[in-house]
Amino acid sequence: MLKNKVILITNATHFVGTPGAKVLCAEGATVYAQDEAFLGEKARAAFEQMIPGVTALSEQDPADVIAAIIGKEDRLDVLINNDAYPAIRASIETADIEDFRKTLDALMVRGFSFSKFATPHMKTAKKGKIIFVSSAAPKHGLPNYSMYVAARGGANALAVSLAKELGKFGIQVNALAPNFVESPTYFPEKLLANEEAMKKITKQIPLGRLGKPEEAGDYLAFLSSDKSDFITGQILYFSGGWA
Repeated sequence: MLKNKVILITNATHFVGTPGAKVLCAEGATVYAQDEAFLGEKARAAFEQMIPGVTALSEQDPADVIAAIIGKEDRLDVLINNDAYPAIRASIETADIEDFRKTLDALMVRGFSFSKFATPHMKTAKKGKIIFVSSAAPKHGLPNYSMYVAARGGANALAVSLAKELGKFGIQVNALAPNFVESPTYFPEKLLANEEAMKKITKQIPLGRLGKPEEAGDYLAFLSSDKSDFITGQILYFSGGWA
């Protein structure tokens, strides 16, 4: 389904990056992965060994990452902004402004930057896909998590706006908005092992369970494929009916 697709997934060791990369590679895509951990050669080698077919990049700056891929492939078909950052719990009066800036930088500015440098190459090709992996949380809001929710909401709005801007160039832009996905980024093993806590969490989900990482990977594969060519400007919720 993804044969001949060149795909970049950012923050590959976080959120749905690893399961996403596994599915994309299994579907035949040429997958490049970016992550701060890949500054180390051992970490790059370990990731590539774990996921056959993936290439872990040492570059970190968005412009350098895109340039490295274009230098090897002469194109980039799909950019997956798999942005991740801790959801800091704080009331509005106790929230640290610097924490808010860091949250915005990680969950909005970085994805904006990657999109900025990827777009010219997609325009030249007259096709491409940009996917923001964001969150369903902005739909309902979460008390005491305003910094995180605001940043995720901004990423969702960015996807909708870019879709309208870039559609005439054959570029589709969407936001995959998960919530309650089994990921160590938001659900560490200690929490998953806490039966009482998990009952309380899953009670909020109409399907009564957490989403599986590979299910998120399958969704990314669909959005990366030609089968999604008429889907753009959408915030696509992946939350078991919560949103």
